[in-house]
Amino acid sequence: MAVGTAAAAVLTSCTSAVPVEVAPSASDPVCAEVVLALPDELGDGLPALDTTAQATKAWGTPEDPVVLRCGVEPLGPTTDRCVTVETPGGPSVDWVVVPDEDATDAAETGWTFTTYGREPAVEVYVPAAVAGERSTSFVDLLGPAVWRTEQLRTCL
Repeated sequence: MAVGTAAAAVLTSCTSAVPVEVAPSASDPVCAEVVLALPDELGDGLPALDTTAQATKAWGTPEDPVVLRCGVEPLGPTTDRCVTVETPGGPSVDWVVVPDEDATDAAETGWTFTTYGREPAVEVYVPAAVAGERSTSFVDLLGPAVWRTEQLRTCL
């Protein structure tokens, strides 16, 4: 029995949590509701991962995780692309979609999705390694959880 316990301890110590910076308003109680309602996977190959910060969740691989943070600064008026994403059988959520500034071509571009007109605001970062291999349409799976935030404005 002691050998099995030691082996389990060794295996679990190899799995580390994804380091994530906590958002300024992560302690908002709505963020806890959002995180608890998030899916355990975002489609094939993007299972949930542990994170190091409150009001966060990650999916995929520890090397290139998709990371969600609740409680980021809400966006003001913007000229960045704002899209309304319909969720399967549920509400729609407006997201401002911004590519990485330092990307040199589309295949090397990561994307940041930030809710528009919702408080607390939610941010999702999709690294280039994920965006280059699959569609970012999995963002629609986040809608039922993100919808718990208060909608104050919408995309025009």
